[in-house]
Amino acid sequence: MTRVAGIDCGTNSIRLLVADVHPETGELVELDRRMTIVRLGQGVDRTGRLAPEALERTFEACRAYARVIEELGAERLRFVATSASRDAENRADFVNGVVEILGVEPEVITGDQEAAFSFTGATGELHGDDRRLVVDIGGGSTEFVVGNRHVEAARSVDIGCVRLTERHVRHDPPTAEEAEAIRADVRAALDLAAETVPIGTAETLVGLAGSVTTVAAIALGLPEYDSEKIHHARISAAQVAEVAERLLASTHAERAAIPVIHPGRVDVIIAGALVLREIVERVGAHEVVVSEHDILDGIALSVA
Repeated sequence: MTRVAGIDCGTNSIRLLVADVHPETGELVELDRRMTIVRLGQGVDRTGRLAPEALERTFEACRAYARVIEELGAERLRFVATSASRDAENRADFVNGVVEILGVEPEVITGDQEAAFSFTGATGELHGDDRRLVVDIGGGSTEFVVGNRHVEAARSVDIGCVRLTERHVRHDPPTAEEAEAIRADVRAALDLAAETVPIGTAETLVGLAGSVTTVAAIALGLPEYDSEKIHHARISAAQVAEVAERLLASTHAERAAIPVIHPGRVDVIIAGALVLREIVERVGAHEVVVSEHDILDGIALSVA
């Protein structure tokens, strides 16, 4: 077993996984998994630049992660950065800060690479020969991947819970016009994804990342966020629609009172739920298989 660390820095959150991985079998024994909401993508859709305060929040999380990595004695580290840092004019400031703190250069990966990591991490534990559509709803982008044991087709499109909230939402709760604007963007992005990925041909829909797991936690009626109960839960299309409608009608204070919603997601979870609902309806899925394992697991496996 090789002790490795993987960091996934997205538009809304930065996450760390330290694990022992068998390089031949792909067996992964988790030692530490944690997530910090840093909102690195704050304003990027509007300004094209990473905000100084967003960079500092991210660097502070990196310092905390560096201590964990050192304490657990990880032999190798891979730092992957996704949508926000792909889009930013001043991403050199981000890269230089990460190198100074962690000693590795963040790999600003393409959307297709992001999709492949997500697929590997999400499907490693799933059995059977069914064709799967893996959907990773992030803060700035959403990845669509079709395959079974290997990726057959992948596409990343620029719809995510942070990007869509910043672009369209001005009221709390959002107006009907704002909600429709989000849906219109998602439908257009689905048309784009479908040019590359046969999104309607898969037998199983697998959903990843915070928007999906939060919707699942609400649908399951959990009193607190419980990864073990959420991982591989099956949430029906009707439940997805019901949760999306409930969130769409709620105020910020009402959402904040739902114990399974992380404070850093309260303002963006409506957009995330609407993205998931549109995807479920478009592909005609009866249910979503929810996975807590995602791009982060794929990164850790790639290190080993």
